[in-house]
Amino acid sequence: MMFLDKIALALSIVGGLNWGLIGLLNFDLVAFISGGSGTWLARIIYTIVGLAALWCLTLLFRPEENFARLNGSNQRMVIPHIDEELCLAGVKKL
Repeated sequence: MMFLDKIALALSIVGGLNWGLIGLLNFDLVAFISGGSGTWLARIIYTIVGLAALWCLTLLFRPEENFARLNGSNQRMVIPHIDEELCLAGVKKL
């Protein structure tokens, strides 16, 4: 996982926790810290968290990395290696 992936994931988690606070306690932590939800600082924070969430969507669509992790797990569990190119060709065919 790249450094940018980890930052985006952390920001998405923080955003999710903020939404949880809004839903459960009607408390917006970002608005509290920045002086209101309509301030420029709050809007910048909301935008950065939203962009981070969009970046996290790309984590779902990296089949090469997924197969590399799968084969790493297979090696530890003494399961035969899966041919990545053959599987990717099958996925693309779908």
